[in-house]
Amino acid sequence: MDIKLIVGLGNPGSQYEHTRHNAGFWFLDELAHAWGVSFQSQKKYHGQAARAERPQGDIWLLKPDTFMNLSGQSVAPLAQFYKIRPDQILVAHDELDIPCGQTRFKIGGGNGGHNGLKDIQARLGTPDFYRLRLGIGHPGDRNLVTSFVLGKPPAAERELIERAVAKSLAAMPLILEGSRDEAVRFLHGKQPGFD
Repeated sequence: MDIKLIVGLGNPGSQYEHTRHNAGFWFLDELAHAWGVSFQSQKKYHGQAARAERPQGDIWLLKPDTFMNLSGQSVAPLAQFYKIRPDQILVAHDELDIPCGQTRFKIGGGNGGHNGLKDIQARLGTPDFYRLRLGIGHPGDRNLVTSFVLGKPPAAERELIERAVAKSLAAMPLILEGSRDEAVRFLHGKQPGFD
């Protein structure tokens, strides 16, 4: 693993800021804060970007300004310009198929109907990028999915998602040093203080 670009998925605008679909943005904001970098608007990449100098080399952080279903319009230009391969990209996103507050880490696979992932796959031409999946739970009826992901979680759920974000931040050193199996064990297992 040689991560050069970390993308957080969400929708721009204050009306979406606290919605479940913006869990990827929440993670990236916390990561930028932890790394002491600030986002700047980058029109050519259709997003807010920050460049972090890390021991492993520079890593870009990107929050697309496009709406969720056009996320690839932001990810692909930055990746192409800096010659970042798909397997050097980590995308943090909300995940309906994982219980609220749990996290999963993987490379490749399907998009589970997630429009942000779908567009990134289409524009990169491959599904083979890393995913940090932040569980938000499922409303139980597919007809309720849109209003659920675009809704604000109640305080107890928000706290669970924030714990998942904190756990994900704690796993970043493992991810960045290429310890994929250890990162999976850490994120998928119960950890004191996080679960």
